[in-house]
Amino acid sequence: MQQRTLGGQGLTVSAIGYGAMGLTMAYGPGDEEAGLAAVRRAYDLGVTFFDTAELYGLGTGSNEILIGKALKDVRDDVVIATKFGFDLTKGQPGSRALNSRPDNIRKVADNSLRYLGVDQIDVLYQHRVDPDVPIEDVAGTVKELIDAGKVKYFGLSEAGPQTIRRAHAVQPVSVLQTEYSLFERDVERLFPVLRELNIGFVAYSPLGRGFLTGAVKPAADYDATDMRHQMDPRWQPGNYEKNVEAVERLTEFAAAKDATAAQLALAWLLAQGDDIVPIPGTRSPRRMEENAAAADLVLTPADLDAIAAILPHGGFGARYAQVPDWI
Repeated sequence: MQQRTLGGQGLTVSAIGYGAMGLTMAYGPGDEEAGLAAVRRAYDLGVTFFDTAELYGLGTGSNEILIGKALKDVRDDVVIATKFGFDLTKGQPGSRALNSRPDNIRKVADNSLRYLGVDQIDVLYQHRVDPDVPIEDVAGTVKELIDAGKVKYFGLSEAGPQTIRRAHAVQPVSVLQTEYSLFERDVERLFPVLRELNIGFVAYSPLGRGFLTGAVKPAADYDATDMRHQMDPRWQPGNYEKNVEAVERLTEFAAAKDATAAQLALAWLLAQGDDIVPIPGTRSPRRMEENAAAADLVLTPADLDAIAAILPHGGFGARYAQVPDWI
């Protein structure tokens, strides 16, 4: 698989990465063996960029432990990213209180090193901007970790232009990660800032949380622990039917190119710039094969125009009931 360089600090990864959240969180009960098989298949197919987070283990480290286990034998060939920024010690496991205080960043980084079984975290993201902690303090703490050899590259997630600039002035930011797909375009307004500062972009939920695969069902039919059951407006009545129709049209167009709707969606992202890397997640080795093959799908300007005619402004319905406010 071809490689892409993200940011100006030398971070080089496969054109398509792997997002691990769904292995242990947000998409119903997980299956460790299936997850291990999917991650290992991703590596076999040339994927070298794997994304996890403290939050995905809901305070137990389970997601990072699984990723570390799956990649233990190929550690030197891959880039592993993880994230800090939540306080998982208060209330029930999975509490979403923010905590980017320096002491918590250091604690989470040490835990992640242990859970992953590595000597260095390749990319350490702030998972969500904490309004109670100056971003300069966050960037400065990550800089300390980089200087100590515990972290290699600094990333931000769901951050706005002012936050990005202020962080970048303290410690160069290599990547911003935010949701981006044929369904979700809001982040495009940040691209001029990212390109000015030479910061790469990582697209999470590049398949619209599975909607762009075409394998969907109404919200009420998902497991109660699946975020699509009640948290994603795109699955709710009214939006759901319109999105299904759009995906059907994308599927028909993709078939004419001997591709699937998912492959078309990933290829579309890759065509938006060589500084963009999508990180689709899956528990299925077969789906992983489908996703990886999207790296070889080349879209012409006419193809991009045809896709734009189907979804000119994104999907129907917001990505969250409460969308993050970027500053």
